[in-house]
Amino acid sequence: VPTGVMTAPMIPGLNDHELERILEAAAAAGATSARYILLRLPLEIKDLFGEWLEAHYPERAKRVLSLVRDTRGGALYRDRFGERMTGTGAYAELLGRRFRLAVRRLGLERPDWNLVCDRFQPPPRSDRQLRLL
Repeated sequence: VPTGVMTAPMIPGLNDHELERILEAAAAAGATSARYILLRLPLEIKDLFGEWLEAHYPERAKRVLSLVRDTRGGALYRDRFGERMTGTGAYAELLGRRFRLAVRRLGLERPDWNLVCDRFQPPPRSDRQLRLL
């Protein structure tokens, strides 16, 4: 079964240092493709994330939120199509470059999904009507 890996959410300054290690483990396990999504903080999620960050990583909270803002044009969230999944700015570009280099190095850029479909057989039909209750 063709398998890909989604590394998400990538949180600048918190878990983005694990990106290459995640991709290496996925490739070793047989994945053939990969994608990533930068942390998205729409609506009330931004407040919940800020509270969680302060509770669990108080020493990093300001830095993480600053990096998130750097990837979102100064805001914690932007919903612009084409930007909302990967962000903009220098830090987002660096993360994207790291991802593309690792994907290329690990051979995860080829979704080689030539499925063999002629072996599929529908399950036999049952003449029994299933009961609702």
